[in-house]
This record gives sequence, structure tokens and C-alpha cells, in this order.
Amino acid sequence: MNGWTWAAAVVLGGGLAGALWGVTTGPLPRRVVAQNLATAALCPGLLLLAQGYDRPSYVDVALVLAVLGPVGTLVFARLLADDLAADPPRAWRATWALAALGAGVVLALCLARSPGRQTVKLLVTGALLIGGNLIASRALAGGFRGVRRG
Repeated sequence: MNGWTWAAAVVLGGGLAGALWGVTTGPLPRRVVAQNLATAALCPGLLLLAQGYDRPSYVDVALVLAVLGPVGTLVFARLLADDLAADPPRAWRATWALAALGAGVVLALCLARSPGRQTVKLLVTGALLIGGNLIASRALAGGFRGVRRG
């Protein structure tokens, strides 16, 4: 077991344990936020595992997860808009913490690899992960000012 797999174990263990706790307990807003944050924790873990096991195919899985995770959250936000309107979830500290984690993991992996196509794929995955989760968290918190619901 090398340092990359240890880091992946810490990220996956901590992030998914927190997400599992949020999904299984508490009201609807906490469960929806936990689903969104699970994606934000799982994707950096997969990127670390890809480096640790030297399996570039794991980066592809992380890329697909970075695209589909926030989309799933947006679907939940749309379907549960009436239920979430009375008490919109707010988890900005956790969202920004996981965005910083994702940025740190992507930066560390870019520094560990030589410049090339894999580095570009890592940067795209990181941008999609961070941007998608910030947009999805904002949508859960009540949307954007000036944008009409419906």
C-alpha cells in the first residue's frame, strides 16, 4: 500500500461515512445534500486510486461521476423543489471544503504526472467536479437570483 492508496482510503472512508450518515438520518434537505457531497468525495478518491494502482481507467470512471453526480442532484432539486422550498438546505462549508479537497487532489496528481493527455483529463475532471457540485449546491439552496423557477 503506497501513499496514494492511503490517501484514497482516508478520503473515501471519511467522505462516504459522512455522506452515509447524512443520507440515513435527518430530514430531506440533509439527505439531498449528502447525496451531492457523496459525489464530491467519491470522485477525488477514485482519482487517488487511479494514481495509486496505476490504472488510468479509474480516471474515466471519475470523469463520468463528475458529470453525472451533479446532474442527479439537479434532478432531485427539480423534483423535490416544493418540499425543499420551505427549508432549503445550506451546506456551503462542506461544499467548499470538498471543492478544496478536489482541487488539492487534482493539483497533486497533475504535479505527480508528466504533462500530457492524462493531465488534461485530470484538469477537465477537476473542473467538472468542482463546478458541477458548486452549481448543484446552489440549486439546492434555492437557486440563483434573477432566475425564475419553473
